[in-house]
Amino acid sequence: MPFDRTDDEPAPARLPLLGLSLKLAAACGAVALLALLARGRSEAPPVAPEPSAAEAPFVPSAVAAPARTAAPSLPGRLGLDEPEAIDPVRLEPVRLNPVTGLREETLARGDFDAIESSALRLTLAREAGGEAPSLFVTLVRRGADGPGIAVVRTGIRGRIDTKFGPIVTLEATLAGAARRVCTGFATLTAAPLRIDGWLCAPLAQPPEPRALACALDALTLEGADGPAADLFRAAETRRDPGCRPPQPSAAADPPVGRTGSIRARRAAAGRG
Repeated sequence: MPFDRTDDEPAPARLPLLGLSLKLAAACGAVALLALLARGRSEAPPVAPEPSAAEAPFVPSAVAAPARTAAPSLPGRLGLDEPEAIDPVRLEPVRLNPVTGLREETLARGDFDAIESSALRLTLAREAGGEAPSLFVTLVRRGADGPGIAVVRTGIRGRIDTKFGPIVTLEATLAGAARRVCTGFATLTAAPLRIDGWLCAPLAQPPEPRALACALDALTLEGADGPAADLFRAAETRRDPGCRPPQPSAAADPPVGRTGSIRARRAAAGRG
């Protein structure tokens, strides 16, 4: 009787499967080898091409001159052309406004707490442009910046002409150690600078419009260069001659007193 096989498949059927497995293993090995070779090529540093002997390096015939930078403009110094003024002018340190980023210079004359004398405080902002805040907001900010002065009440608004052009005014009651009725002001024309502040008259009275116009006409900027200096030079030609103090005449008799000359005292005695 022939021998019966107990396996599931006959032996000849397994041979094709074994050959297929060997082929797949060989193909996977080849793919892995190609991947390793490609990776090695990508990680290798690029080699710069050798310069050709026919190409000569470029050598400039002349050294280029360095670029010239614009000369910085001189800020100058604020002042007041008021020979008859008794109170000295005070200049506060220059500051950069944290809100607008503008350079601001503040000038003050007189003591706000001394109600028997006038008090002026103004701020010059450089490179100003765009829409400015209202005069009331400006006065509140200026009072809180340094002197500790609050705006208690506001009154009549107005407008006057100065050598810087028209300015807007606002009657305001300001309170610090004292309480005074002052006039706030700010320039209106669009320019490379903006001027604002307040002027207080003696004895708690509001200043006359002409007094404010003359105070701004007396504002000077000495030793400056740039757009601000050009604007001040142009504004000086529009200064009101009536704001200038009268110049003493050279032909006028010198005052007679203990410091006068002997001839002047004798002439005065003869007239008496």
